[in-house]
Amino acid sequence: MAPSTAPTTSSAITLHINGEKYTLPVDHRTTLLDALRERLDLTGTKKGCDQGQCGACTVLIDGRRAVSCLQLAVAAEGRAITTIEGVADGDRLHPVQQAFLDLDGYQCGYCTPGQICSALGALAEHAAGWPSAVTPDVRPEAGPPPLGAEEIRERMSGNLCRCGAYVSIVEAVARAAESRVEGAVEPQAEVIEERAV
Repeated sequence: MAPSTAPTTSSAITLHINGEKYTLPVDHRTTLLDALRERLDLTGTKKGCDQGQCGACTVLIDGRRAVSCLQLAVAAEGRAITTIEGVADGDRLHPVQQAFLDLDGYQCGYCTPGQICSALGALAEHAAGWPSAVTPDVRPEAGPPPLGAEEIRERMSGNLCRCGAYVSIVEAVARAAESRVEGAVEPQAEVIEERAV
């Protein structure tokens, strides 16, 4: 009988982040949040509660919102990850970022990266016609509901702001939604470059 070998607890993975490929060895228990902050020095994504409740670590994975503290890095391999560092188009701020800046949608700024990533996801969900818990008519033929304050508050409810900047956050998301309707151009995806870490 052959001796048994212990299962491996780490492996090399490739993460596609903000248009670049990063290949790195990780322990299988490493969260995406820790890989971003501790291994790749992408510290814009914040660690808040580390339990998936505050939303400070929100990133976009394949265009959808995800709390990176509950996502294992190995499970994100090969998927398109966008962190706050990848939202702007060079020196040009994304309309959501600009609205947060113009309308003071932040105070201390700690939750802001997660709020912005969540707003991007929420606006995409709304544009796709996804209802929220407060959408009055959820039939597909009804189309997207008006994006009023109640809809925005519900869609952003997974992100906490300890400073209480909620009024300005709602206004910023509403303004960003208006600029999207008026034809603001979204940043184009970058060509993926490979980096070994």
